[in-house]
Amino acid sequence: MANSYDVIVIGAGPGGYVAAIRAAQLGLKTAIVEREHLAGICSNWGCIPTKALLRSAEIFQYAQHFKNFGLKLEGSVAPDLKAIVDRSRGIAVRMNNGVGFLMKKNKVDVIWGEAKFTKPNEIVVSSTSKKPMEPQGPIPKNALGEGTYTAKHIIIATGARPRALPGIEPDGKLIWTYFEAMVPPEMPKSLVVIGSGAIGIEFASFYRSMGVDVTVVELLPQVMPVEDAEISAFAKKQFEKQGMKFLLEAKVTKVDKSADSVTAHVETKDGKVQKITADRLISAVGVQANVEGLGLEALGVELDRGVIAIDGYGRTTVPGVYAIGDVAGPPMLAHKAEHEGVVCVEKIAGLPNIHPLDKLKVPGCTYCSPQVASVGLTEAKAREAGYEVRVGKFPFTANGKAVALGEDQGLAKTIFDAKTGQLLGAHLVGPEVTELIQGFVVAMNLETTEEELMHTIFPHPTLSETMKESVLDAYGRVLNA
Repeated sequence: MANSYDVIVIGAGPGGYVAAIRAAQLGLKTAIVEREHLAGICSNWGCIPTKALLRSAEIFQYAQHFKNFGLKLEGSVAPDLKAIVDRSRGIAVRMNNGVGFLMKKNKVDVIWGEAKFTKPNEIVVSSTSKKPMEPQGPIPKNALGEGTYTAKHIIIATGARPRALPGIEPDGKLIWTYFEAMVPPEMPKSLVVIGSGAIGIEFASFYRSMGVDVTVVELLPQVMPVEDAEISAFAKKQFEKQGMKFLLEAKVTKVDKSADSVTAHVETKDGKVQKITADRLISAVGVQANVEGLGLEALGVELDRGVIAIDGYGRTTVPGVYAIGDVAGPPMLAHKAEHEGVVCVEKIAGLPNIHPLDKLKVPGCTYCSPQVASVGLTEAKAREAGYEVRVGKFPFTANGKAVALGEDQGLAKTIFDAKTGQLLGAHLVGPEVTELIQGFVVAMNLETTEEELMHTIFPHPTLSETMKESVLDAYGRVLNA
């Protein structure tokens, strides 16, 4: 049958399109259903375009401090907001088009519309009511459309969307989600950000770098709550030096709107209420899975706290139905979704020795200034788990490459099992640490011990030397501090 496949993937974000490509590589007849934009939120409205904005902010900061590098610059340097946004959106379109090319290259059929299950191995695709924000790449010319499609295996990869707080729902003008925050028509003079996770901190960092007065409100006692407490505290000090303001253990209980500003009522842990008036407010309080409208209830697919319940291979409670990525729960990260998609498809294909995803080995990165990156257990979590730990730390102020770059504010921290030498966690804050963390991820995946890391030669001069020195410090052998 023309509309019959081995694998159908619902959702063409990072997890979905990678799963589709891997299925096609393994010889499975594959289709992917998308209702809004190829490459998903990550490439269109998340990971990639936000990094383009942050790169513009980084270059702007360099330009403001050109004298520190022995350079002369005639005239003033000022951000061109429209050009910054246009560059970011252009990159998003490029990524979108790239996924379209990959679908064609790998002979994956693209079905355009909204999918709903009628049976475990059958979906009905209807025309989409979604109107994606422009610009975006074109719908593939050869895309299939409305109809009934069947497959032996159907993978749900529908992702997630911004969570809205009751009474503080985004309105697209005064109260923003990350969608509006990426395409501001004009630069606000002041901004309140609710939530200090990766999304909140990245936007707070971008807008502060552009000269905006930024206040971050966080419900928990520390900035970036999932990070190691020491790394978080270090980052917070750097943010505050840049002029960012924080209200921790606080919540926005109410927002008053005027014609062109908002007033946030912020309740602190002592019960007092502080009013903060700003031009705009960004709600960055997390995301919720896109599970609605898929027909999961009638199918009997089990949900767990708002996400689809799966085993280590993406299998749901209904045979033949799978879920990967954000819709299947945290950590809600593109690289986790991609890996989950590959594991799921390879298990479907019957490949031997397929290992389930180990969430402790999924790195997390926040592209603020300074950057933050981590993998594994924090020091507190390691101790809570009953480990006797050895902890090593090394400051970027003692690293020659960081000093030469003029970016010497940072810290590398490693946590080992004192009994076995197993690397339990690694946590970094500083320049380009989002690129460095992968070294520790590889080490953990190979079950490397402290001895092997200490005998590994790190090139000089590089920022990566901070990683080895932190390992040496955990065992009383640090050389350069």
